[in-house]
Amino acid sequence: MGEPHELTMLEQAAAVRDGSLSPTELARHYLGRIERLNDAVGAYVTVTPERAAEDARRAERRLAAGGVLPPLLGVPVPVKDLTPVAGVRWTAGSAVFADRIAESGTHVVDLLRAAGTVLLGKTNTPEFGLPAYTEGRIAPPARSPFDMELMAGGSSGGAAAAVAAGLAPAAHGNDGGGSIRIPASCCGVVGLKPSRGRVSPAPFGDPTGLAVAGPIARNVRDTAALLDVMAGPVPGEPVSVAASETSFLEWCEREPRRLRIGRWARPDVDVPVDPVVLAAYERTSVLLAGLGHEVVDVEQPLGPGDHGSFDPVWEVMALLAPVPAGREGELMPLTRWLRERGRAASGERFARALGAMQAVGRKFAAAVAPFDAVLTPTLAQLPQPVGALRDDADPVGDFAAQYAFTPFTGAWNIAGLPAVSLPVEWTDGGLPIGMMLGAAHGAEGPLLALAAQVEAAAPWRERRPSGW
Repeated sequence: MGEPHELTMLEQAAAVRDGSLSPTELARHYLGRIERLNDAVGAYVTVTPERAAEDARRAERRLAAGGVLPPLLGVPVPVKDLTPVAGVRWTAGSAVFADRIAESGTHVVDLLRAAGTVLLGKTNTPEFGLPAYTEGRIAPPARSPFDMELMAGGSSGGAAAAVAAGLAPAAHGNDGGGSIRIPASCCGVVGLKPSRGRVSPAPFGDPTGLAVAGPIARNVRDTAALLDVMAGPVPGEPVSVAASETSFLEWCEREPRRLRIGRWARPDVDVPVDPVVLAAYERTSVLLAGLGHEVVDVEQPLGPGDHGSFDPVWEVMALLAPVPAGREGELMPLTRWLRERGRAASGERFARALGAMQAVGRKFAAAVAPFDAVLTPTLAQLPQPVGALRDDADPVGDFAAQYAFTPFTGAWNIAGLPAVSLPVEWTDGGLPIGMMLGAAHGAEGPLLALAAQVEAAAPWRERRPSGW
């Protein structure tokens, strides 16, 4: 069988079911790897060995009892530290909350537990999930396992680094402007941002509709299987998506018909795209055409001013973390700058910004609608060195550098449409170059079918970092 971490998430689930791998053995294996590697990788901010042992024993009792078993029984799936788990440390990436213990969890955490998963710990995230890098004061920076001098991206950087380094088979993340897809691209894994309403944020609310939880995994089938577990509305959701009669995992077994795929590689802001990224985008277009699909060039649907509707909304969203009085000065400079700008916004300005952002979302969705899927690069640049984007002395420059790095991801959040980053391309030096496929609202099934077809044509399973 080889080492347990060499198995995919679904292979681990099958091994647990047939008795060739015990949940306790699997948890111990990952905890040992975390102990050896985490300080260098920066994947976990909190490790929960006692909780992992308890969850593994619970899984073994379920196995012994027989009957219908949950789909991921005994398989480790960590939770990003923006999301609380009852009884577990919950920092939200901030030193202000370094010692906070969550009193309750969330709907998606309940679904992961019901699926039989084992909690190894909470994965690293930047303060309140605001930046496109995972570098803060609460833990070492999250790094790409394919080059430890390079950043893992953010804000689900710890989750992507954990999966890429073999410290988890798959992971929970969330994405409000690219936070699943950015680190997936930097770390050479698959990251899916679901449609708005596909995964409930309950009991929390999101007045903007930007953020959604989603899966990060090493391959498309694991990504689909984890989405099957995480998906599902609760009563009263402002936006929800009808459940598919076909599971997302089953969609991966379907051969797509001939699809009409739009593509663009020009950002909606005036920033350059690395020629290496553009060459990878062209090769991916050739791959899609070779699979029998019609690939159509499309003008960038958004203008330079459109993306700016996102900024005032993001600034107000930065205020939602309830920082205790007198501790604002302990926050990261970027966080303080965003919160100061958000605090200065009037209710009228925020309402107008939300309306403008929704208009941009409709414009973007209308451009996507004529196509079965859309191809763009995930990022405009290759993974950057740790610290290359962060600038504590100049938050304005920091924010601009993030825009230049990630100009393709945010529009999918504004419109609430699904998008997946695939590690289909690599540099000659072995660095991942994510390519992004997106689709219409609620079309995760066909999107995953196409992604699985791409993976079969250009497999990346053997692309592993040194020390794997």
